[in-house]
Amino acid sequence: MATLVRSFAPAFPALLENIFNDFERVAPAHQHSFPAVNVLESENAFKIELAAPGLKKEDFKVNIHENNLTISTEKKEETQETVGKYTRKEFNFSAFKRTFNLPKSVDSEKIVATYIDGVLGLELPKKEEAKPKEPRLIEIA
Repeated sequence: MATLVRSFAPAFPALLENIFNDFERVAPAHQHSFPAVNVLESENAFKIELAAPGLKKEDFKVNIHENNLTISTEKKEETQETVGKYTRKEFNFSAFKRTFNLPKSVDSEKIVATYIDGVLGLELPKKEEAKPKEPRLIEIA
């Protein structure tokens, strides 16, 4: 029995290595990817741009809970074609969820979202106290 274990043991790591190497070649096509995101800051607001072509604005859910902004989508497509005795049924499912921790300077009551040409845009205005103040001259007495 020990001979069997010894002769099998060296082959087992090689077998695992082959399986994982095959998985690495196949996995990228099946892995979920997240849309590219740009975050921009100006004096008065933050702007988030999320590239998500092929979706409709109804596909998105944008939520704020506590200080977290969550953008998610879930899309299911199914087609079925029957020709004679042959039936072809295809389906596709895609989903993603991104969460951003908002700074305290964001006025979460005034956030606006748009979806134009495959880009989800969110305008996150800053609270008045967080905006830069005009310089003030202080008189010396």
